[in-house]
This record gives sequence, structure tokens and C-alpha cells, in this order.
Amino acid sequence: MPKGVLYGVSVGPGDPELMTLKAHRIIREADVIAIPSTGSGAETAYGIAEHLLCDKEILRCITPMTNDPETLRAARKQTADMLCSLLDEGRSVAYLCLGDIAIYSSYSYLHRIVLDRGYESCIVPGVSSISAAAARLGTPLCTGSERLTVATMGHDIDDVLDTEGTKVLMKLGKSMKALCESLRTHEQLDRARMVSRCGLPGERVYESLEDVEGPGYFSIVIVR
Repeated sequence: MPKGVLYGVSVGPGDPELMTLKAHRIIREADVIAIPSTGSGAETAYGIAEHLLCDKEILRCITPMTNDPETLRAARKQTADMLCSLLDEGRSVAYLCLGDIAIYSSYSYLHRIVLDRGYESCIVPGVSSISAAAARLGTPLCTGSERLTVATMGHDIDDVLDTEGTKVLMKLGKSMKALCESLRTHEQLDRARMVSRCGLPGERVYESLEDVEGPGYFSIVIVR
């Protein structure tokens, strides 16, 4: 029996209208839909594509919200085992991912594991949260020869802010106070704007970071 194919499908930042035509097609044609799940709370990728998932078999893949390497390694192996078992049955699987898979996606690790085991895995690109946030703010990310730097709060923020051009900061978590202090030190606070939950329920736009309270995980800061 021919093995099935795994598709990493980027579903965009939140607005279902920002899903690509290819993402729609792959989701409709897939035998099984896999979605990342923290085990509690809303499953955002599922919510974006829910209108396409009628009568689809759903596989929930635990994706721990932690930086512990052993916990992450074990969860990825468990998910890869489940996915490969479905592929061995000749079934195609669409694994749904927020934004664009090429930018800080947990699916990238699964993609490599599945490929290394000898299976076929394809990536379907999509609209990134970065692009969506810039559009919501009505600003380009970069023009001409400007440099664009993208980082998470896990990086050395002072080092990031020292770079020229536009800076985009993702996955803020509880780091807003520290970020504001660094921006103020680098005299860039007045050039920073933020979109929280871009394209999702509860979306908010902040023209000043000093107005932000509890930014949350799905927040993008753009420093022009």
C-alpha cells in the first residue's frame, strides 16, 4: 500500500478569508486533520478552519507550552508516531498551523522528523501574522534597502534593537514591561506599535505600548 502524505498547512493569522486557495483544497482533500493542542483552552488553528472540517476525522496533537527540551522532544516524538501510523495506512494528513509555517512554527520540527523517517511531507505556505499586523497598522515592514529583523522575546532584545531598519517582535508573553524599558533605553519607544490577536476575536491595536496591559502570546510589536 502506498504511504500517505503529510501536509503542513498554514491557515493564516486568524481571519479565515486570509487562508490560501491551496490551503482550502488540501484541507478538503485530506483524510485526517491534525491540529496542535495545548490540552486546555481554545484550539486557534481549528477555529480558523472549522468551516472546512465538517465530517473530518480530527487528530489532536499535544503541543506543550514550555521551553523544556525534554518535554518538547517527547511530545514531538509522540505526535510523529501518530502521524506516521496514519501515513502507513495510506491516509493523507493535513496538520494545521497558525500564520505561516516558515516563521517560528512548531510544525517545522515534526516536518523534519517525518522526512527523516522516510515519509513525504509537504509545506503549504500562508499569510504570516507579521504581514497581517503590518497591514492592520497600515504600514510597510520595509521599503527600498531597509533591513527587516524578526525575533521573539527569547532573543537578546537589546541586541535586536541595536540593528538598523524595522524590528518585529513576536511571542511577547509577560515581557511587555521589560520590552518597554529596552525600547525606552534605545529611544525607540515612540516608534513602536502593537497588534494583539490580529484577525482573531478580541483583536486590539495599540498606537503606544504604554497603553498595553497584559499583551498575551498572540501579540506583534513593530518598531519602524
